[in-house]
Amino acid sequence: MTPSTYPLFWRDPALPYVELRQVMDGRKVSYAPHSHEAWSIGAILEGESEFLCADRLHAVERGALVMMNPDVVHACNPRQDSPWAYYMMHLDKDWLASLLFDAGIREDCSWQNTHLDTLVTTDLYELFVVVCERLTAAELSSSDKSQILESYFIRLFKHLNNKAETTTTMLPSNNLYPVANYLNQFCLEDTSIELISAEFGFSTGYLVRAFKRHFNMTPHAYRLNRRIQLGQQALKQGQSIADVAQTVGFSDQAHFHRIFKQRVAATPDQYRRSMGPV
Repeated sequence: MTPSTYPLFWRDPALPYVELRQVMDGRKVSYAPHSHEAWSIGAILEGESEFLCADRLHAVERGALVMMNPDVVHACNPRQDSPWAYYMMHLDKDWLASLLFDAGIREDCSWQNTHLDTLVTTDLYELFVVVCERLTAAELSSSDKSQILESYFIRLFKHLNNKAETTTTMLPSNNLYPVANYLNQFCLEDTSIELISAEFGFSTGYLVRAFKRHFNMTPHAYRLNRRIQLGQQALKQGQSIADVAQTVGFSDQAHFHRIFKQRVAATPDQYRRSMGPV
């Protein structure tokens, strides 16, 4: 029997656009700031936690939904001595954008970020929990689960559209984004932060401070985060942990294990385990 402190992951090869995580006892879970390529939504099942999304800090508890746009740095951790349980779902942004376009909710079939970090709406919260329970139900087919997902997210995004901002505000260009893009593209290289700073015309001290202030992690941590994302993809494809560690640029398996657990709140081996028909 899997201990309640272990995260459980559900996946289905027939539904490659969704991944679900369940943690029933997360009191000892600690997340370093990280990001995902997917659009993510979670439900707090028990307890209280602090949810950092970009530079916005929220207090959330049972009954709250939390939402994270792709590539936005975030962290969610239990308050001291508080019980904590949650569901977290990651959805491929292109699949979700296509669903919303086909349903007539969005006028563009490309992904558009949502505007809310948290949502406290009883019916949508309770229905999301039911959706998560049905995804893990062995008696339902993949087709049934696909319909359940589609129905829920059409309903959710209709609600979000009513709460979304009516005007779009454009931020001025930020010269840190080319650095972030470089770190994403060349995350497997070990180019020193000093050389990267010089390449983009910054002093090292300024780049580290400014980058951390904007992305909530240092350039080095940002690069590690991208390696972990690649590691997650490789693990889901069935590659061995040792091979993945080497492939995504870690000096040894122990280092990969430690950094992976900091960002995913699960070991690589736990991450590969699934409640779905994998």
